[in-house]
Amino acid sequence: MLIAETALTCLALNLYFEARNQPLEGQIGVSSVVLNRVKSDKYPNDICSVVKQGYVTKQGHMIKNKCQFSWYCNNLSDVPTDRDAYRWSLHVSMMVLYGMVKDPTGGALYYHSTSVNPEWNLRKQPLEIIGDHIFYK
Repeated sequence: MLIAETALTCLALNLYFEARNQPLEGQIGVSSVVLNRVKSDKYPNDICSVVKQGYVTKQGHMIKNKCQFSWYCNNLSDVPTDRDAYRWSLHVSMMVLYGMVKDPTGGALYYHSTSVNPEWNLRKQPLEIIGDHIFYK
């Protein structure tokens, strides 16, 4: 399945790989973080650039596990295998992209799974816990 790169597909792929097993509110939250980053001066100003942001070698290759969103540079396939979950990711992403739902994170720019404890979270105050994700400003 070849997926054309658009803002919607980038947002849907990020949702699919980051939060497809989360409750709807958590899926909206993960997608809202991407849009909040687009609005922020600290990040690129388009959805696909935000989703694909990471560290690269001098030769321009992504460095494994050094991306803003772990799925993008983990050396695994970026092609969805669960068609129903991907269709749902497209649906939720459309709702977020077109402002049909409210950001449940309070404007978060960061999140991580409750199963990890990254160093960067020590410097940030949690805003919200939704499903298996903790969201930060």
